[in-house]
Amino acid sequence: LPIMHSRDLKNWKQIGNVISRPSQMDFMGERMTRGLFAPAIAYYKGVYYVTCTDIDHDGNFVVTATNPAGPYSNPVKLPQVRGIDPSIYFDEATDKAYIVYNSDAPDNKPLYPGHRTVQMYEFDYKNLKTIGEKKQLINGGVDISKKPVWIEGPHILKRNDWYILYCAEGGTSVNHSQVALRSKDIWGPYVPFEGNPVLTQRGLPAARPNPITSAGHAQFIEGPDGNWYSIFLAVRPYEGDYYNTGREMFIAPLTWVNDWPMIEHGEKAIEYKYATNIKEVKQKGALPQNGNFTYTMTFDKGLDLSMLFLRTVDSSSFKTSKTNGLTFKLKPETISEAGNPSFVGKRQQHLTSSAETEVSFLPKTANEKAGLVTFQDERHFYFLAKTQNEGKDVIQLFKSSDKALELVTEVPLYSAAAKVNFKIQSEGALYSFYYSTDGKNWKLVKDQVDGKFLSTKVANSFIGCVYGLYATSSGEKSDNTASFKFLKYSGNDAVLK
Repeated sequence: LPIMHSRDLKNWKQIGNVISRPSQMDFMGERMTRGLFAPAIAYYKGVYYVTCTDIDHDGNFVVTATNPAGPYSNPVKLPQVRGIDPSIYFDEATDKAYIVYNSDAPDNKPLYPGHRTVQMYEFDYKNLKTIGEKKQLINGGVDISKKPVWIEGPHILKRNDWYILYCAEGGTSVNHSQVALRSKDIWGPYVPFEGNPVLTQRGLPAARPNPITSAGHAQFIEGPDGNWYSIFLAVRPYEGDYYNTGREMFIAPLTWVNDWPMIEHGEKAIEYKYATNIKEVKQKGALPQNGNFTYTMTFDKGLDLSMLFLRTVDSSSFKTSKTNGLTFKLKPETISEAGNPSFVGKRQQHLTSSAETEVSFLPKTANEKAGLVTFQDERHFYFLAKTQNEGKDVIQLFKSSDKALELVTEVPLYSAAAKVNFKIQSEGALYSFYYSTDGKNWKLVKDQVDGKFLSTKVANSFIGCVYGLYATSSGEKSDNTASFKFLKYSGNDAVLK
C-alpha cells in the first residue's frame, strides 16, 4: 500500500508503504485482485489516518502515523463498518470525525444486482472506534428508480456551508462515473446534483483514438496554486475493453459552480495533459511515473520501496549485494499458488513497453527455473525461463493454465555460462520474448504471443500486469540460487510522445 508524495501534482515519489511489516497484516492465501481495496488518507491535528479494506480477511481497518512516510501503526479493525471503501471526514468546526463507506442494501435485501448504500458513523478519532448508530446517506445511487449500481468510494468535504458527498457509481468498468450530492447537515438529507454525473466516459464513441475509459472513484483536492483538482482512476484500453496496465491514476481540473463540483470536460473525453500555473518540483531519486520513460533498477543498495512482492514478504528468501544484485533462493512455492514465492516485480505502465534482466543461474534439474515473467494473476502469466531438459540447459517459454504450466516453445542454450539475459516486449495485445547470452545480440524465442490472455477483462480482475523476476524449484526442495543483476523497464506509448 504505497504512500506517494508530490509538491506539484505532477512529479510523484514513493516515500513509504503503509503495510510494511508482517506483524501488521498477513496476506497468505489471498489471491491476486483481492487483498486491499480502495485506501483513503486523511490528516488532522498532526496525525495521518489511512482507512482501507482487506476484502477477504480483516475487513475495514484504520492505521495511523505522525509521519506520512510511516511507520504506520498496526491495523485497528472496524467491525461495525460493514462494507468497503471507508473514508474519514474531519469537521474542524466541531472537532468531530465521521467515517463514510459503501455498504449492503437496506436490511440486506437488494432490489436488484449491484444495489448498495452509503452509510456513515460518527468516529472517535482518538480511540479509533465508531460512535453511536450508523445512518444511511444514499440508497442505491442518485436515482434509485433507474436501478443504479455500486454507489461506492464515498468522500465528504465542506464547501462554504455545504457538506459535499461525492461517490463513484456504475461499477468500475465502462459504466463508471462520479456523482455529487450535498446537504447543510452532515447527516443529510443529501440532494443530488442535477448535472450528475460530474465525470464519466461511458457515452463517448468507442472508436475514438487513444481512449481513456472507465473513469471514476475520484477524490477532490485543493492544489498548491489554490485551484481545485480531481484525482481519479481510469483505464487505457488497446482494443475494446482490453487493457493490461490496470487502473491508473489521472488528474483533471475541477471548478466550483454555485458550490457544486464540476470536473473539467465532465462527460467529454479526458485529456492526456492539462496546463497549470503550478511550479514544477522534481524530487531527487524519484522513479518516473508519467509520460514515456526508461529506468534501470539495480540492487546494490537493497530493494526500492516500489518493488512488488506477492503477499507477505519472506525476507529470508533473498539478499542483495553490489556484486550479485538480487539473489533469490529457489523455493518450492510457485506463482500459480497463493503463497510467497521468490518473486519481485514492477508494474507494466505502458501499452508499448519492455522489461529486461540479467540472471546468473545454473539449474540442476528440470524443476529448477529462473527468469522473467509477465504476470497478471495465478492463472494468467507467461514465464520466460532458464531451466534444464534431459540434463541440458535450455530456454523455455511457459503459459499458465488452470492445471499446469503449458510449454509454448523451447530453445537450446549452447552457452555453458551461468549468465543469460531475458527481455519481454509488449505492443498492445501482443507480447514477444527474447534472450541473449551477451546482453547485446538478442534472439527471438517467440513473437507476438496473445496478450489479451493477460488482460484485466480475461482474468476477470481489477489489476494490471507486473514484470517480475522469478525463481522456483517447482514444488521440490532445492539449495540452489539465482541472481538478478538488474531490472530495466521502458515505456514508449505514441500518445505520450
